[in-house]
Parts: sequence; C-alpha cells; structure tokens
Amino acid sequence: MSDYTLTKTHFREGVWHGLLSGPAGSQPEIAVTLDDAPLRGVKLTEMDARGQWALEVPVPLEAVGDGVRTFLITEAASGALLESFTLIAGEPMGEDIRAEMSLLRAELDMLKRAFRRHCLETEGPTAG
Repeated sequence: MSDYTLTKTHFREGVWHGLLSGPAGSQPEIAVTLDDAPLRGVKLTEMDARGQWALEVPVPLEAVGDGVRTFLITEAASGALLESFTLIAGEPMGEDIRAEMSLLRAELDMLKRAFRRHCLETEGPTAG
C-alpha cells in the first residue's frame, strides 16, 4: 500500500495529467510503464502546496494504433499501483472487455514481478 494518492485531472493533446498527494518531504519516484517497458518523458513537478506534485505522462506516438494499450503508474519504491489509463483505437467495440483484459494482464504481470522479488528477498540461507 502506498502513502500517495494519484488523481487524474485531465488528458489533453496526448498528455495525461494528474495530481499526486502524499507526505510532504522528498519527492517520490514514479514509474510509468507500457507493455512492461518504462515510459520516457514523465514529469513530476512539486506544487506550491506541500505534499502535492503535478504529474505529466506523455503518450508516445508508437503507442497510438489499433488495439488496447494500458499504461500503469506506480510508486517506484514500493511498486504500488497508483493509477492506470487505457487507450483504445481502431474498430469500434461493443464492450470494454478488451480494455479490462489488458488492465488485468498488466496488473498480473506487476504482481508476478513483485512476488518474485519478494521470494528472492525473503529467501534465507538453507540449513545443511
């Protein structure tokens, strides 16, 4: 669980904007991934109010095309999911099931990585 809360403010001209709130002090590290790869160009700017930061996530041109693309925004230190957003392009769909499946896959991949990391960290010396 994270000490931070991320709220979407708007999505305009290919940039997702959000407000990150949390404990005042050092600026948190935020990671944004698409298809398990880190996104470049993410900006986190401290606001006038203590404990608040403006987050800007630019959508890369290569992410725009047919299909469903899910972006995951996490707190880098803990790996906690703060927010996600999905782009859907191409043929019109009757339901959002592909978007939901994409989000579930992305979250499952994140959980698998966290579980593997936990297993490696808690693996102690073997008795012999």
